[in-house]
Amino acid sequence: MLLRISLIVAILAGLGAGGLGYYEATNQIPALTKQRDDENTAKKSALTELASTKTNLKKTQGELASTQQELSDTKDQRDKAIARAEAQSKRADELSDKLAKAVQERDDAQNSLAQYQATGLKPEEIVRLNKTLKDANAQIVVLTHDMGVVQRERSRLQAKLDSITGPDPTIKLRPDLMGKIVVVDPKWDFVVLNVGEEQGAIQDGELLVSRNGKLVAKVVIRSVQKDRCVANIVPGWKLGEMIEGDDVTPAHPAT
Repeated sequence: MLLRISLIVAILAGLGAGGLGYYEATNQIPALTKQRDDENTAKKSALTELASTKTNLKKTQGELASTQQELSDTKDQRDKAIARAEAQSKRADELSDKLAKAVQERDDAQNSLAQYQATGLKPEEIVRLNKTLKDANAQIVVLTHDMGVVQRERSRLQAKLDSITGPDPTIKLRPDLMGKIVVVDPKWDFVVLNVGEEQGAIQDGELLVSRNGKLVAKVVIRSVQKDRCVANIVPGWKLGEMIEGDDVTPAHPAT
């Protein structure tokens, strides 16, 4: 009898343990399944972020390479501009020396001619001196023209060099650059001026527009021709309506 009771107790204990185990397994399986799904989702998200990071890294590397190339190109342009500016400066110095020499020769010839005329020398000697004087004057005209060309080119190169190297990107214009508006387009806010490359106008240079001594607007040069240029109004600087005949002067004259 005791044996039978022990067996029954053992059977009941086994059934209880099995039920408890089944109950715990039934509760843990959904939790494990959710944990597995969460881990899979996190893994997929991590893989997606990794792919995005690789794509962004590749894009950044491409942009860096492009920026480095642009920097290299800018340095090349700066070096070329510096070299041209130095060459123009050297040529300007040479022309200045030649001009000074030609002026001196002309003055010497004039003095000699005056002395010869006062002493009553022979006509052929005076003719020679006159020819020397004419040749010197012709050379002065040529050198003066060349000096103007070189100075304009040097100003243009200096403006370009300043825009590349800074720190002040403002275009400096000749202080004696003065002109007038010859055409006004109020619809598109641009004007045509009667000054161009020969007068010292430089692209991106700024000019003040005035009438009877009163400021009307500020314009920036957009295109330059030999004796004409086209300029647009600088935003925020339209103080009145521009008309034909208004005066223009440099906003930033060179010192």
